[in-house]
Amino acid sequence: MADNKADKQYNPIKALTLKKGIALHRIEKVYSDTVSLADPAITVMTDLKKVSAVTIRPEISIEIASQRMRQRGVRMLLVTDDQEDITGIVTSTDLQGPKPMKLIQQRGGVYRDLQVRDIMTGHDQLEVLCMEDVEKAAVGHIVATLRQSGRQHALVADRLPGDDRAQALRGIFSAAQIARQLDSDLSVPQIAQTFAEIERLITKARA
Repeated sequence: MADNKADKQYNPIKALTLKKGIALHRIEKVYSDTVSLADPAITVMTDLKKVSAVTIRPEISIEIASQRMRQRGVRMLLVTDDQEDITGIVTSTDLQGPKPMKLIQQRGGVYRDLQVRDIMTGHDQLEVLCMEDVEKAAVGHIVATLRQSGRQHALVADRLPGDDRAQALRGIFSAAQIARQLDSDLSVPQIAQTFAEIERLITKARA
């Protein structure tokens, strides 16, 4: 006769007194300390199965978007709608570059009047890398891909089972993050902001 789970007795767990000076468990490292161009690309990817994506709504002011980036230590936010579907991205370059000023000149108003939707890059203008390809690639392939695209970020998508057209965002590559991780022999004094700088550092290291 099967046990009636509803009648099962659950005993309380014994509690202990919290000791003085108890340490916190730290989050496991998402990234390796250093990498080389020959290392697997996955070592420089932010895996959204392990790290929560930083998102923002399109109607939020770009002033708040800028604050969120600073608070979370990121240079890109995923823009999502009410269903949490991705509608685009907004980057620190969008916020600090010429886009806001051009819009203010056209429309009037001030910086804080602009919304994320005004300067973001829509999903229809974005390309994604396939996770299957990323798993076979090296860091050097990602550097070359970002250099070719002229972008500071690349998105990675998984194909959902049963529908080749269905995608789920799986990861993010960041130029700044890769610069931080690239071979310690490069002795990068600060985060490289563009892949032109990374390329210069790599060339110098090889000389």
